[in-house]
Amino acid sequence: MTLPLAITAPLNFIPIAAMESVVRRVFAHVIESHPGLFDRLADHVDKRYAFLPRDLPIGFLVEPAIPRISVHRKEHAPPSDACMEGELVLLLALLEGRIDGDAVFFSRDLTVSGDMEAMLALRNALDDCEIDLPSDLAGMSGPFAPLVRRAGKQIRERMLGGVLKEEVPQWN
Repeated sequence: MTLPLAITAPLNFIPIAAMESVVRRVFAHVIESHPGLFDRLADHVDKRYAFLPRDLPIGFLVEPAIPRISVHRKEHAPPSDACMEGELVLLLALLEGRIDGDAVFFSRDLTVSGDMEAMLALRNALDDCEIDLPSDLAGMSGPFAPLVRRAGKQIRERMLGGVLKEEVPQWN
């Protein structure tokens, strides 16, 4: 599931502002497509959630109350209330609810630190939203929507391989 170096290495040289511009557009579209995404956070809506892909030199900070996402070099990551670390593909699969979060946590493929209650509230909120990134990205692609949707689904299936929710053995 680790992204190839040919994809990740250039991120060391791309300006943060350029990456953040793209990430914020996608984030805004996902929020628009799933307006209730942060409703279930309740007392945790003001928390700051960090997502640190182990296979990328960058991390993401989500602030649901604003709502805003920011991109940072890992060595300059701002403080957060709750943090999740794992490979990017794994983090995206969790976002979509395609894999069992408990199974990847207990297999140590995923590390969660900080306010566990806040992270659990976010996980529950994501579970209810049924996010489908290929479809959401297709919604931003105008006449290329069918191509983007199909390519996104193929990439997701190849990258996730045998770790889809229905294929992951339960830990208990």
